Amino acid sequence: MPRRRSEREQLHLDGIPEPIEVVRSTRRQKTITARRKGGVFELLVPARLSARETRKWAREMYAKYGKRAEPSAASDEDLMALALVLREKYVPSVPRPSSVRWVTNQGKRWGSCTSADRSIRLSHVLKGMPEYVIESVLVHELAHLLEPNHSHAFRRLEAAYPELERANGFLEGYSFAQPS
Repeated sequence: MPRRRSEREQLHLDGIPEPIEVVRSTRRQKTITARRKGGVFELLVPARLSARETRKWAREMYAKYGKRAEPSAASDEDLMALALVLREKYVPSVPRPSSVRWVTNQGKRWGSCTSADRSIRLSHVLKGMPEYVIESVLVHELAHLLEPNHSHAFRRLEAAYPELERANGFLEGYSFAQPS
């Protein structure tokens, strides 16, 4: 019988208000990662990590990441809902998008828009980025539903998003850090 690659267990620690799902993986050798998935705080550890070390890392990672929420736009439906909220709040003059979805075929672009059918696509690369970055790209693409180019009118629409400069700085830094 083949050996399982990962095993799950629940860990309950004093002072931590929720159980921690520990995922032990035979493929994971050194790294320890924490994330929130489906409302559950997960700790991904090497299979050989001792129970004592697991508890130590669970406390440390929960203190660091436990209060973070899941990214707000996890699915295409969530992304569409977020786009509608952002449209109403920041660019109500733009037409309502017909579809908003994640795509995996955009390696060089953060997003794209086809104004003829009012569809918006965001690169899956954005999924792990801060919410304000995803929101900024969405507002950018929403603005294209009214202004197809990067004119002054487009820039005024896009500037309605208050975190625009911060998001652009994040994306520039991210792009700079990527290997060519």
